[in-house]
Amino acid sequence: MPPYTETDVSVRLYRKQRGLTQAELALEVGVSRQTIISIERGDYAPSVYLALRIARALNAQVEQLFTLTDGQQQ
Repeated sequence: MPPYTETDVSVRLYRKQRGLTQAELALEVGVSRQTIISIERGDYAPSVYLALRIARALNAQVEQLFTLTDGQQQ
């Protein structure tokens, strides 16, 4: 199971609030649309650098977009 779950990932919400499509966000942060889809579904945990680029593109903090599941917190 990925360290992020679908309910924990707010990328979709923030992206929609900014009025961006998955393709537009992908282009802005330098990844494929499929990568954005996987992140939004919780199937893929982005690298720190990608998470920072996504947060910057969405005018958010990384912690607002991604949270660790209970089993991952220390």
